[in-house]
Amino acid sequence: MTERLDPARADTAVDRAREEIVRVGTSLFARGYVHASAGNISARVGDSHLITPTDAALGFLEPGRLALVDAQGEQIAGDRASKTLTLHRRIYAADPTARFVVHTHSTHLVALTLAGVWSRDDVLPPITPYYVMKVGHVPLIPYHRPGDPRVAELVTARIADRAASRTPIRAVLLDRLGPVVWGPDAATALAVLEELEETARLWLLTDRRPEPLPADALDELTSAFGAQW
Repeated sequence: MTERLDPARADTAVDRAREEIVRVGTSLFARGYVHASAGNISARVGDSHLITPTDAALGFLEPGRLALVDAQGEQIAGDRASKTLTLHRRIYAADPTARFVVHTHSTHLVALTLAGVWSRDDVLPPITPYYVMKVGHVPLIPYHRPGDPRVAELVTARIADRAASRTPIRAVLLDRLGPVVWGPDAATALAVLEELEETARLWLLTDRRPEPLPADALDELTSAFGAQW
C-alpha cells in the first residue's frame, strides 16, 4: 500500500529526501564505498520515488538534479533516472517496510563474487554476531548486465521466498556488481551495507577459513536480540 501525502507535505518530504540522498552519497564517496559513477541511491516518498540520475557521481550529487518519479514510474523532474530504477521500484513494491535503497560496487563485496561466495543462498557465513543481527541472509543474484530488468524479477522472488520462510532479507549481492541494501530509513540501510562490506573484508582477509557461529550461538542471538537466521 502506498502512502499519499497532501501537496504541501509532499513537497517538504521530497526536499528532505533529496537532502538525505545527497548526504548519503557524499558519505559513501568519502569513505570509499563508491567510486566514479558506480552505484545509485533512492528514497520512497509517499507514492513517488527519488533516485540518483544515470551515471551520476554519488559524491557530487545536486539535490535539484535527482530524478523524481511518480507512482506509475514516469519521470516528472530532474535528470534522467538511473538505469536501475525498475529494480528499486520493485524492491519497494515487494517490501512495504523499505523506504531507502542503496546500491554500491563496494570493493570487498565485488571481490567476494570473484573469489567465490559461501553459497548462493548465503554469500557469507554467520561469522560474527553483528552480521547475524544487522544483516542476516544475503543471497547471490546471478550476473546480468547493469540495468537488466530480469534482475528485478530475481530480487523480488528472493524477497518473497525469504518472507514466506519468516527470515526476511535486507540485502542481495549482484554477481560482479555489488550489494543492493534497503531499510525503513537511510541509517538502517547504511548499517546493513557497512556490516555486510566489513564481514566480506574479514572473510577474505582470513582466506575464508573461519567456521560459522555454532547453532547454539545463533539460537542465543535469536532469543536475546530477535535476530532472524
